Amino acid sequence: MNTTLFSRWLPAVEQTSLVRRTALGVAGLAFVGGAVAGPAVAAQAAPEHAGSPVSQSVMQADKGDKGDKGKSDKRDKGDKRDKDRKGGKPSRDKLVPRGVQGEQSRISLSGEQSENVKAIVKATKKAGLDERAAVIAVGTSLQESKLENLGHLGDRNDHDSQGLFQQRPSSGWGSPEQITDPEYSTTAFLKGLRQVDGWHDLPLTEAAQKVQVSAYPDAYAQWEDQAADLVANTWNNS
Repeated sequence: MNTTLFSRWLPAVEQTSLVRRTALGVAGLAFVGGAVAGPAVAAQAAPEHAGSPVSQSVMQADKGDKGDKGKSDKRDKGDKRDKDRKGGKPSRDKLVPRGVQGEQSRISLSGEQSENVKAIVKATKKAGLDERAAVIAVGTSLQESKLENLGHLGDRNDHDSQGLFQQRPSSGWGSPEQITDPEYSTTAFLKGLRQVDGWHDLPLTEAAQKVQVSAYPDAYAQWEDQAADLVANTWNNS
């Protein structure tokens, strides 16, 4: 997809993104793990009446209390791990398995742009693809439209490109109504991504370029860090 004309309609945003370029690192997610040791079973004999039925029953009751406590601790630990898996963020290895490439750009998002991120993530999950596919899709949309669901912009358009991914009706991506629907346009992009051999192991910019066929094939790389952050914060909430 040729973005030469597309770049003309958003000069202020492009200049802003250049100013805001920075290399940002994101700490990996640390998971809580480990097993809880069971209760001690060795009992110290009392100096007197150690063999009496009363003392034995007391020790057995004490062992039972400790055993119940140990089981409760294990359940608590298990519940916490389940909660972490359900509510925690995806690991950095899943989001950016090859690391980011080159200088990174970053923009502040409006409420509408944030909703479009959620729409992309939701459509990715619905398509049965993982977090990495969502990162590629969000990064591609950051480059193509700054996550804005653009309609036809007249003379400022790159031909008839529209929507989150600047897809062209004349190139068979769908009707204007379809490609300006976030779920449809994301699904269409992901369908193209699935056809790229080894897409999951490619750098974002290479995977995106094979789908988009842009005149600026390396431009997608600059958005990988922000795309990973956005997917990390959205994946388990969509």
